Amino acid sequence: MPENTAATDALPALWSPVTVGALTLPHRLAMAPMTRDRSTPEGVPTELNAEYYVQRASHALVITEGTQPSADGQGYLLTPGLHSEEQVAGWRKVADAVHAEGGRLVVQLMHTGRIAHPDNTPHGRRPVAPSAVRPAGTMFTLTGPQEMPEPRALTTDEVAATVEDFRRAAANARAAGADAVEIHGANGYLVHQFLADNSNRREDRYGGSLENRVRFAVEVATAVAEEIGADRTGIRISPGNPYNDIAESDTAALYPALVRALAPLNLAYLHLLHGGNEELLDTLRGLWPTALLLNRAGADLADRAADIASGRADVITVGALALANPDLPERVRSGAPLNTPDPATFYGGDAKGYTDYPALSTPSV
Repeated sequence: MPENTAATDALPALWSPVTVGALTLPHRLAMAPMTRDRSTPEGVPTELNAEYYVQRASHALVITEGTQPSADGQGYLLTPGLHSEEQVAGWRKVADAVHAEGGRLVVQLMHTGRIAHPDNTPHGRRPVAPSAVRPAGTMFTLTGPQEMPEPRALTTDEVAATVEDFRRAAANARAAGADAVEIHGANGYLVHQFLADNSNRREDRYGGSLENRVRFAVEVATAVAEEIGADRTGIRISPGNPYNDIAESDTAALYPALVRALAPLNLAYLHLLHGGNEELLDTLRGLWPTALLLNRAGADLADRAADIASGRADVITVGALALANPDLPERVRSGAPLNTPDPATFYGGDAKGYTDYPALSTPSV
């Protein structure tokens, strides 16, 4: 295992408490959302999922894997949902377990839009998207990789109905005991598809101008905030991220327009997956009125902590490090060695590479 050379006294900025919306966090090292494909085929979280999340309850926030707000929001195999009573009951087990260990659970709502295949869903329907533009690439299915089909463009009325799907899912998250909800507006999924001009070719009020392309994101955030409180609502964005066949021709103008439109809502936080554009990061930091969560994927922890010390971020989020180190805050504080993530077990499977990473101490579910 690689040695963690960043001892506690080298990372003091991580350990001060901070308020993020309605939540008081004991420190500033949070777990980023990561798809793990280990729910039931019906999208119900299991006891194994509860064990995974409770192991990581010492993170400042435990932000869950992307969770579909509707049946049409599913794109991958074995991802959880929040649109049925059984799914709510499954998430209640997760929330109760995390709370028993003193943690704070944020459920990320993720509608995959065109990044989907009918074979991965119980309903088998064609994916939906802002426009009927097929994404490049393949999707893993039970029969192997398949090309993603051309999606069906949502009607204007269906866009409004999708906003309501997010509202109901947010209410379900709170009913399940989640402390907050994060809207997934990044990584090429539905909200991001509305933002990007290569995937959004609409001619109604959701397409064309910057004002129109940010409208869906703002309407979703508004609906969720109205339902569960702005102080329990966050949103994640990834400016300039080409993942899932996204191409933005106007990133430098698009994201300040989006953040300006979101700012009056006074959401609990903006979660930024940083792509390396420091000037844009500083611009968005200046425009955002509440907490900013920052994810510099792959960066050294000391460099990430420097963003807190400089005021660029209020909380940092980590993905693979949290995946492989259930007790990451304790390890970083003490300078203990870090476990190495195993990419072969990231998606799907059983406890291997999921709940069997060794911890310095073992919490119970």
